[in-house]
Amino acid sequence: MSEYDAAAADLRAKLPMEPQLNDLVRYATLAPNSHNTQPWKFRLGSNQVDILPDLARNCPVVDPDDHHVFVTLGCAAENLLIAGRARGQPGQATINLDGKNTSINVGLGQGAVSDTELLDAIPMRQSTRSDYDGQALSANDLRLLEQAATMPGVETLFITDRARLDGVLDYVIEGNSVQCDDPAFVQELKDWIRFNPDAALETNDGLFTACSGNPTSPNWLGKLMFDQFFSKDSESEKYKGHMNSSAGVVIFVADREDEEGWINVGRSFQRFALQATALSVRHAHLNMPIEVADVRPEFASWLGIPGKRPDLVIRFGKAPALPMSLRRQVSEVLT
Repeated sequence: MSEYDAAAADLRAKLPMEPQLNDLVRYATLAPNSHNTQPWKFRLGSNQVDILPDLARNCPVVDPDDHHVFVTLGCAAENLLIAGRARGQPGQATINLDGKNTSINVGLGQGAVSDTELLDAIPMRQSTRSDYDGQALSANDLRLLEQAATMPGVETLFITDRARLDGVLDYVIEGNSVQCDDPAFVQELKDWIRFNPDAALETNDGLFTACSGNPTSPNWLGKLMFDQFFSKDSESEKYKGHMNSSAGVVIFVADREDEEGWINVGRSFQRFALQATALSVRHAHLNMPIEVADVRPEFASWLGIPGKRPDLVIRFGKAPALPMSLRRQVSEVLT
């Protein structure tokens, strides 16, 4: 793991006090993204960065309408904006709506320094896919998380009551069962798994097993073990442990069901995730109820938002960190 750990650390090197646009893009790429596919491109201009979708790196089975892609672009844009503000280069994000070609323009300026705490959290943030300690968060921590997630055009539903969390779990298991019964979903997931550090370093993307608390193995053995032991029952048991040990869940809901709404959800979620990281609170996705089209409207009605689309299901709680994931080099994501 030594070479892997060194690469992960280099990626997360502290942002220079006078960053170049390449430095800001590096911090933008530390945003969360589905299966760590990194479905983004960045175009540099004069004091501005355009963030564009890279639909060649999407997940068509789990994300057929590229919803997750545009949520991801929102997360990356928020990272870039935070990094700019924390280095005295506050900016504005403008969404250029064009369907699947929708992009985000981030123009940077000069001004007061802010968001330094969130900047420090960017290289430390991770999706921690493990059991948490089962303890409730303080009222103050919950208040700070709610405040951080506040974003025009986005509603957040925080659930900490155990009976309601059990209800969310029912929908997670229902969605998981549908997905695990779909050979195309299973194959897409398997294709993005990296079973050892060498495989992860070769591509700088994908789901490295150690980042989920699972053992590493040679590729041939990892694929064999996956085929033998991956099942909806084993996955459901894992998710039961994840939910039962979490302090709560937050559901993000956009006011509008289009690329702009999804980008706004990404920005809201990223601020939540960074504030959580600053508070030593972990988070991870439980998106099965919103990824299965037949389950999603039932879940929305149960949440009390019939007719709306829940965009993200995020659990949170306290837990030790896991190994950090990798990202491609900045040179590979520029266009």
